[in-house]
Amino acid sequence: MRADRLRAFCLEFNDAVEDFPFGPGVSVFKVAGKMFALSSLDATPLTVNLKCEPENALRLRAAYPAIVPGWHMNKRHWNTVTVGELPDRMVRELIEDSYDLVVAGLPRALRLRLG
Repeated sequence: MRADRLRAFCLEFNDAVEDFPFGPGVSVFKVAGKMFALSSLDATPLTVNLKCEPENALRLRAAYPAIVPGWHMNKRHWNTVTVGELPDRMVRELIEDSYDLVVAGLPRALRLRLG
């Protein structure tokens, strides 16, 4: 998956927006003001930080060398994924899981609005 595809996929989710709170080189993808993905889209290799349930995060890290504790993030809840070292489908599933976790933590009214 290339950076443009990663960006496009992150923006496909309901209410997803791209923000640059850390400067122009770091894309932060949010839903209802809460981050679900963070990436320096021009970096090589391309990586993305994604939220993950703690037990699943440990399992993924043990199974895939391309998934490590989240860089500059709460390592219990975030993974850094090296995008080009995993199948595109898996990267998309990890992004979707991250989005879903963030949405699940939103107030009920917001969750209902997002569908």
